[in-house]
This record gives sequence, structure tokens and C-alpha cells, in this order.
Amino acid sequence: MQVLQGQEARSALTRTFNEIPVPDAVLARIEATFGEPLSPAQVVERILSDVRARGDDALRDWTERLDGHRPADLRVSEAELAAAQVAPDLHEAILTAITRVRAFYEQQPAHGFLNHGPDGALGQLVRPLGRVGVYVPGGLAPLISTLIHTAVPAQVAGVPDIVVTTPPARDGSVHPAILVAARELGITQVFRVGGAQAIAALAYGTASIGAVDKVAGPGNLFVVIAKRMVYGQTGIESLPGPTETLVVADDSADPRFVAADLLAQAEHNGAEPVLVSTSRELLIRVQAELSGQLEALPEPNCGWARDSVQARMKVILADTLEEAVELANLYAPEHLCLLTRDPWSLLGLVQRAGGVFVGEASMEALGDYVAGPSHVMPTGGTARFMSPVNVRDFQNIISVVGLNEGALRRIGPAGATLARAEGLEAHARAIESRLS
Repeated sequence: MQVLQGQEARSALTRTFNEIPVPDAVLARIEATFGEPLSPAQVVERILSDVRARGDDALRDWTERLDGHRPADLRVSEAELAAAQVAPDLHEAILTAITRVRAFYEQQPAHGFLNHGPDGALGQLVRPLGRVGVYVPGGLAPLISTLIHTAVPAQVAGVPDIVVTTPPARDGSVHPAILVAARELGITQVFRVGGAQAIAALAYGTASIGAVDKVAGPGNLFVVIAKRMVYGQTGIESLPGPTETLVVADDSADPRFVAADLLAQAEHNGAEPVLVSTSRELLIRVQAELSGQLEALPEPNCGWARDSVQARMKVILADTLEEAVELANLYAPEHLCLLTRDPWSLLGLVQRAGGVFVGEASMEALGDYVAGPSHVMPTGGTARFMSPVNVRDFQNIISVVGLNEGALRRIGPAGATLARAEGLEAHARAIESRLS
């Protein structure tokens, strides 16, 4: 275990923007699928262009080619939604998550204002977006929580029309847990299409899937590239990359919990676990715990987590907890876990993070599901300037200017002077025409 300190630690945690690395296995699959070596960006460009040109036919072709099923009906029927069932405990867990996430976002101030004063009226109108697309990754397991943690803030914002896209299984089905969650959310538009082709459909619109104002939700490399490419045609909430967790721990932390929190994120492909502690002894004990807990994980989780720990984990020894949080702010993690004797005393020092998880009972894994805030959080250091998914992501803010003649005569000359300083004579004259 290599332990970093001081400037070496700062250098290791300083982010620079890098493209997401593409594994050789992905490049090999691309060549096998397309018959030539292409970059992921070239693949996405082809898919976007084809969907834009051919609509639903292209969606069916790409779904068959990439997901192994050619859907006759892209939309999940009302009968399928109504018939979907899951085990009672899972159904109850879905309802718990929906209730808690909704209760959290209903507390977010999300209204405008209009102030009438001596100068007239100034304010902001806040309006919900008209139509939002939620992308729910498929793959090895249904990401039920992603649907809940993305759609609920949009509903609280007042969005009247929410569309869900998710990759189908090889038999064309959508996992019943996704359908149950959609049904409980009151969402009836669910489409069995995933990948870059789903993002293309949401951005450009097809006969079956109308274009949306914004696309939200995480996805694989191809989904992220597609979201970046369609930005401007439609809005996007973020470009989420591989997950990351930074744990700050002192000598009071239980090494079992520290290791468990690191592995909870390490089992995601490409994850980056980081441990910063003021106790060298804790670092040693956590290392032993990691080995034991790794071996106890089933496959393929064990392999994914081991890869993250061996290839990307950073272990740092800080002189003080203040330095530990300073390093965390430098890294700007998606998830910041405070496992210290008095974690609340450190909260005021936190400047950059997607979410802060305070104390042993507030593990990040709980936040992924039923704590309340959305688990769709900024990654790759973008927590320096971005926020987790929230109600404002699904609203427009419109400025309102309703000044009276008294205000015009008092501030108009200053406006005209600034306009001429910027070389915009017509601006100045528009102001002065009212003054004369």
C-alpha cells in the first residue's frame, strides 16, 4: 500500500480534464460490430446521424444490432406496465425511495419573485420544462434508483411530460422493477431503447418518441458521448463519468465501515476510491479489511472492486483533519464521507463535493437509494462548478423587467453612456428616445 503525503498527495488529487479511457475490450467489440476500427465518438456520430435521418427504423436496427432484439413496439404497452410485478419487499422499498426523495425535493426553494418598488417591478418567473427524457441504464441489473432519483425532482419541478428510455433484454422485455417504479411514479411513456440511439431519439424526436427539452440520467461511455454531442439540440443535466468516493477518517473510525464504504463504490466499473486519514494505524487496518471484504464479495462484484482498488485507489496520510478536508476540496469528489470523531465540526470546511455523508449511520450506499437527495451527482472534479440533480435542473428562470418612467429618467443616461462605450449606438438611441 503506497501512502501519499504533502505535495505528493496534492498532486495525486489535482484533476485535469481527460477523456474517459476506453478499454481494449470495448475497442475490440466496436471493430467486431462495425467491421472496422472506430473510436467511440465515431460510433456515436454514426448512430446519431442515422436516427436523425431514419427515425424509428434506425432505432429498431440499432437496438437489434447492439442489444440483440428488434422491437416491433418501441413503447412499453399500458398492459405491460399494469402487469409488472416484483417481490413485496422490493415493491415496498421502491415506495420508500419515492416517498423520501419527493419529501426531500419538496423542501427545495424553487419559486420566483416579483418585487414592486419605487422604480417599478423587477423579478424572476420560474417555469417548468415542458418535456424531459430520463435515461435509465440497463446492462447487468436494473437501475431502479436512477429512475426515481431523476424523475422525482423533475416532477416536483412541475414537468408535465416525462419520457423514460431504457435498454431491453434480449427477449425485448424491460425489467419489471423499472416498470413498477415508473407505474408508481405515474409515468406511462417507457420505451425499450437504450444507448446512443435512445439519446438521439430524445434529442431529435422520431415518430414514436417525441423530442424533449432536456435529457437527464447517467449511462455508459457511448451515452455520455451522445449527450455531449446533442447538447444545444436539447439540454443535458450533466455528463456523469465513473463514480468516486473520498473517505475522511481519523483514529476513531471503524476500519470495517471505512473499507465497506470504499468497496461500495469500488464495485462500479472504473470507480476511484480515495482514503484520507490522520492515522497511519487506521490506514493499515483498513488495508487488511479491504482484503478480507473483497474476498467475501461474489463475482463479478469482487473482480470489479478489486480492479478499482488495485488500479485507481489513492491512500493519503494527512497531518490534521483540516488538511484532510482541504485535500478533499481540491479533489472535489462526487461523494465525501466523514467518518471521524466529530464529523459535524468538519462540515463547515467543505467547499467542493457532490454530496457529504456525515457519520457512520449516513453511509453513501444509503444515499444511493433512500436517504432523499438524488444520487445523480457531479463526477470527475466537476463538483467544483456543478451540483447534484435537483429541482432547478428542470425549470427555466425568466427575468422580468417592468421599470417606470421615474427609474428610466434616473438610470437611462448611465445605460446610454455604457452603450456608447461599447460601440452600440442603436442601444444608446433606443434609451434616449424615451428620455426626450
